[in-house]
Amino acid sequence: MNRRDFVRILPLAALPPLLAGDEPETTIVVHVTKPNGKPFENAYVILDFLGDKQVMKLGKRGKVHWEMRANLEGIAHFPPIRRGKVRIQVIPPTAGYQTYGQVFDLTEDEKKVEVKLNAQQRQYSVQGDTSSGAAKTQNAPKQQPPK
Repeated sequence: MNRRDFVRILPLAALPPLLAGDEPETTIVVHVTKPNGKPFENAYVILDFLGDKQVMKLGKRGKVHWEMRANLEGIAHFPPIRRGKVRIQVIPPTAGYQTYGQVFDLTEDEKKVEVKLNAQQRQYSVQGDTSSGAAKTQNAPKQQPPK
């Protein structure tokens, strides 16, 4: 390695500390309740970081995925995470409630997310009443079998 190579490499070695900086972080708290306002204990809370690309990794997105359960008060605390976009999903541990999912843009120091899990709705079908086992085909055009 000659002197010219050393002069070229030296600025590159000093670049990472300059790019690192102190990135602001956000602490996320998710509070899960039932429709009547009581806490929903043991709900699965999933957090995925979707947002900004990291300068230190030359544009690659840092993969952050956490799965937690809400405590007896229905609260899930996540460690501090860089600011950007996150997706929060809440899955109830028992049947009879809808799942929840939403994307949030983190801009403040602490984000408190209130999630109210609704009761499951009746399932609807575009086929109409299929309680007899077969769909009604009264008005459907008849097709010829292929030859």
